[in-house]
Amino acid sequence: MSEWIDVDAESELPIGKRVVAQSDVGDIAVFNLEGEYYAIADICTHDGGELASGKCEGDEIICPRHGARFCIKNGKSLTPPAYEDIESFPVRVSDGMVQVDIDS
Repeated sequence: MSEWIDVDAESELPIGKRVVAQSDVGDIAVFNLEGEYYAIADICTHDGGELASGKCEGDEIICPRHGARFCIKNGKSLTPPAYEDIESFPVRVSDGMVQVDIDS
């Protein structure tokens, strides 16, 4: 069963912006890439550090601690030192609110 949580108003998450939402399953980083929304767990699988403050290059986020890269669209680990993927979450816009399904 789905459990959609509100993240932010769509108007507050323009293209290129990211926001971190707190949830019962941990922090979730939500990105607006070229008008599409994506959500991944805000935790590097290499050492448990946060990811959201890392640099974005295209659809990749670079861990600010050790440089591991992850795909923002699906959470796939792309480079060492991380070898495990991170969880990704479905995102929707409902009544102008960006929402993430934390029970998918």
